[in-house]
Amino acid sequence: MSEPSDLAPSDLAPSFTLPRDGGGEVSLSDLKGEAVVLFFYPRDDTPGCTKESIGFSGSLQAFADAGAKVFGISKDTVAKHDKFVAKHDLTTPLLSDAEGTTCEDYGVWKEKNMYGKKHWGIERSTFLIDAEGRIARIWRKVKVDGHVEEVLEAVKAL
Repeated sequence: MSEPSDLAPSDLAPSFTLPRDGGGEVSLSDLKGEAVVLFFYPRDDTPGCTKESIGFSGSLQAFADAGAKVFGISKDTVAKHDKFVAKHDLTTPLLSDAEGTTCEDYGVWKEKNMYGKKHWGIERSTFLIDAEGRIARIWRKVKVDGHVEEVLEAVKAL
């Protein structure tokens, strides 16, 4: 299982290449020179994850105008992502980390406790990566309300 990540602002962001909804792959190394927002979320089509994904999709142009690309990451398969995107008209690219390697590299694969039962899952977290590939901001245990706006403000401040 995952150890707690000691990633901190100014650290180099762990590299990855992951498949995305609609086909193709996204590599962090290909995005150098641009700011990148990675939001890790537990599961497609759950209430909080749906609200967060719709929020980022609704603000995608504002992020682009501020010079940032946005990607959602969960352990769901590309096929599940495709259904989720179609159901909610999402425009934010969703990456599939089915093996969980990227989740572990970013320290978001955590033991969680829900209603007294312990299980492993993704802790809703967001990472802002600057144009040099370094982590600029980290949000852990994200509450969805107001989060997209807060991340957008941080992008504009880069």
